[in-house]
Amino acid sequence: MTTFVFNIVFRMLSALPLSVLHRLGALLGRLTYVVSRQYAARMRENLQHAGFSLEGKLLPEVIAEAGKSIAELPWIWGRPYEEVLGAVLECRGMEHVEAAQAQGRGTIILTPHLGCFEIAGLYVARYMPFTMLYRQPKLRWLEGVMCKGRERGQAKLAKADLSGVRLLYKALKRGEAIGLLPDQVPSGGEGEWADFFGRPAYTMTLVGRLAQASNAAILLVSAERRVNGYVISFEPLQLDFSQPVPRQINIALEKVIRACPAQYLWSYNRYKVARGIKILDHTPKVGL
Repeated sequence: MTTFVFNIVFRMLSALPLSVLHRLGALLGRLTYVVSRQYAARMRENLQHAGFSLEGKLLPEVIAEAGKSIAELPWIWGRPYEEVLGAVLECRGMEHVEAAQAQGRGTIILTPHLGCFEIAGLYVARYMPFTMLYRQPKLRWLEGVMCKGRERGQAKLAKADLSGVRLLYKALKRGEAIGLLPDQVPSGGEGEWADFFGRPAYTMTLVGRLAQASNAAILLVSAERRVNGYVISFEPLQLDFSQPVPRQINIALEKVIRACPAQYLWSYNRYKVARGIKILDHTPKVGL
C-alpha cells in the first residue's frame, strides 16, 4: 500500500512545473526547519563551524534551497529524459570531459551535495557511459523510483559494496565515466579522518585508490540551481598521491561550496561517526 500511494503522489508531483515545485520546496524547507529541532540545530552548527554567519540572508536561503532539493526530485526523476536535460541552461568546463575522452582515459566525476546533483549525472550520461555508485535507501519503496529515474541515457547504477567497486574499476579501464558523492560518509574501514571546514570528517579513500589504479581524470561537478533551470560546471582536480588524498578532496570541495554556500546541504550529518568507525580514530590526518 505504501508503494502504491507513493507512486501516485510521485506522478502527481512530477506533473507540476519545476518552478512550482521549487516554491513548494522552499515552504517545505521552512516547515522542516521549524518542526525538527535536530535538523535546524545541525544546519546552524555546520554553517557556523564553516565560518558562515547566521545573521543576514544566507540561513533563510539555505533553508529554502534544502527544501527545493527534495521537492524537485519528482520532476528530475519523473519527467522525460530530454525534457530534464533541457533544464540545463549552461554547461561550463565540458572541454575537460572531452579531453579525457580524447586521451582514452576514464573519468571520475565527483558530485557533492550541492545544488541539483541528480541532474549532473543525467547530463554526463547523455554523452558517455556513466556508472554511479549508490546506497540503497532506507525506505525500500523509494528504491524503484530512484533507480528508474537515475538509470537513463547511458547511466547505470552500482551498489556501494565490493561488487559495485569492481564495476567502477572496470568502467574506468574501458575509458568510461563513473560518479561518486565525495562528501558522503563512508563505512568503517573505507575512509580516513580529514579536515572539512576545520573539523575532522570521515572521508572516502576510494577516489584515490581508483585514480591510482586506472590513471583516470578527476572532475568536480556542481549543478547550481537557477530560477529557470540549472548551470552545470566541471572543474579538474589534480591529486598529489604523496600527500593525503582525502584532505585534498575536501579542500577542493570547500572551494566549490564557498562559491555557492546557499545551495550546499548543510543539514547533512557530515561529521557523524558511522558504524564500524572507531571513535578513537576521530582525529585529522597530518598533511595538507
